[in-house]
Amino acid sequence: MLQSLKKIYGDKLDAADGNIGHVKDFYFDDQNWTVRYVVVDTGTWLTERQVLLAPHAFGNFHESRKLLAVNLTRKQIEDSPSIETHRTVSRRYEEEYHRYYGWPYYWEGDGVWGMSGFPILELPQKLLPYEQAATIALQNKSPDAHLRSTQAVTGYHIHATDEIIGHVSDFMMDAKSWTIQQLVIKTGHRFSGKEVQISVSNIDRISYEESTVFVNLTKEAIEQSPAPDLAPVIAAD
Repeated sequence: MLQSLKKIYGDKLDAADGNIGHVKDFYFDDQNWTVRYVVVDTGTWLTERQVLLAPHAFGNFHESRKLLAVNLTRKQIEDSPSIETHRTVSRRYEEEYHRYYGWPYYWEGDGVWGMSGFPILELPQKLLPYEQAATIALQNKSPDAHLRSTQAVTGYHIHATDEIIGHVSDFMMDAKSWTIQQLVIKTGHRFSGKEVQISVSNIDRISYEESTVFVNLTKEAIEQSPAPDLAPVIAAD
C-alpha cells in the first residue's frame, strides 16, 4: 500500500513527551527515490532553525488521526545538530546528525537503506573508539548528498518524450520502506486537468534549472496511466 505525501503535510508530530510541531516537507534522495528526512515546522517551540527527522525516528503512521509518533524526546530533538533554514543539507551535516542519534549511514552499502535494508527503529550499539576512528575516515570519502524537497519539486513540468504534458502533483511512498514508488501527475490545465500516476522507473532525470521532470513515456501513454489511489494508509507493525 502506498501513502500520499501531500496528505501528510500538516500532520501533527508527537515525541515521547509532547508535541513538537507538524510535517512541513520531505527531503528525498533523487538517485533512488527514497525519503530520507521529514522537515518539521516546530512553530514557536524551536525558532530560527530547521528540524529534520529521519525515518528511524518514527513508529507507525496513524493517518486516520492525522498524527505521527516520534520515538524521541523533545530534549533529544532540541540538542540535535542544527541546520539553518533554507540551507542545503550537506553530507557533512548528515554524518554529524547520524552520529548524534547513533543511527547507521544509509549511503554505506548497496541497499536503499545501506546495510540494514530498511529503516530500523532501534538504536545500534555504540562503537568502540577504534571503530569510530575507522568510520570517520570512511566518512571523509563520502559523496555529496542528493537531497531534494518534495514541496519544491511539486509543480515541476512533466516533459514526455514528445512534449510537456502537465506537472508534478504528489508523491506516493511505500509506508514501510519510505521509498517513493509513484509520481502523481496532473495533466492538462492546472485546475481542470486529471491526475494520473506513473512509476518512478519511467523518470529519466530531473532538471532543477528548468524545473522539469523528464519521463520516458509518450504523452498518450501518460494520459492512459491509472489514477492514484489516495485511500488513507495505516502502516503495519
